[in-house]
Amino acid sequence: MVKLRTMSPSLPSNAQSFDQENSGISEFGGHASVAPTFSPLYQQIKGLITQSLQSGEWKPGELIPSEMELAVRFKVSQGTVRKAIDELSAENLVVRRQGKGTFVATHNEARSQFRFLRLVPDSGERAYPENRIIEVKRVRAPAEVARQLEMKSGETVVFLKRVQSFSGVPTILEELWLPGSIFKGLTMERLNEYKGPMYALFESEFGTHMIRAKEEIRALCTNEDSASLLGVDVGVPLLSVERISYTYGDKAVELRRGLYLTGAHHYRNELS
Repeated sequence: MVKLRTMSPSLPSNAQSFDQENSGISEFGGHASVAPTFSPLYQQIKGLITQSLQSGEWKPGELIPSEMELAVRFKVSQGTVRKAIDELSAENLVVRRQGKGTFVATHNEARSQFRFLRLVPDSGERAYPENRIIEVKRVRAPAEVARQLEMKSGETVVFLKRVQSFSGVPTILEELWLPGSIFKGLTMERLNEYKGPMYALFESEFGTHMIRAKEEIRALCTNEDSASLLGVDVGVPLLSVERISYTYGDKAVELRRGLYLTGAHHYRNELS
């Protein structure tokens, strides 16, 4: 069995409040007479901006204050703010638009729609798959699911099962577990009505923005159930991808287990 682990860039789980004295160095006044540096100044500013994103001060798709306005707000230089925003942009939390400013990233962005969809057609022409929702129900979290979502065993989760197809060909079979307290109104009817990326729905209707994910990948073969749903023979090779997705504050909000057919697709992961 082949087992690989991949992880997207993570955010600080507990963003620090900005405090020039505790940073050990005053940006405009030399060394402060306190303990050694805990984190660079721009990292503290990045943490404060992240807190504002997490609190909903700036909603997905909204324009955030300019670098100059943020510099005044935090009493630091514009260059420090720029460096903080550069990192947030690299982590896909904000999007810079030439001549317009910096906006809170949204899963409706063209560049974000495929950020968490790693299965790419061998032809190279990417397209978002069609969904067929098989099942949606509220259940008690099994012990292993509760552990991975950092919930108490027996708490309510939303269980979702679907098949995704490319050009009418079933290619991905997925099972998702979501915290019931967050996704109270998620139903099969709503999922069938919605035609965009699922993460965009989570963001717009449930206030949950996926920040990062970690995955485990294995090589498996189809069993009777997966073969039937994917329309292939039992024993066909596929990739098994288990993902835990996180929102702000490093809170786990999704466990996803997918089976991927790779006869006409490949799994792409860009490392830097």
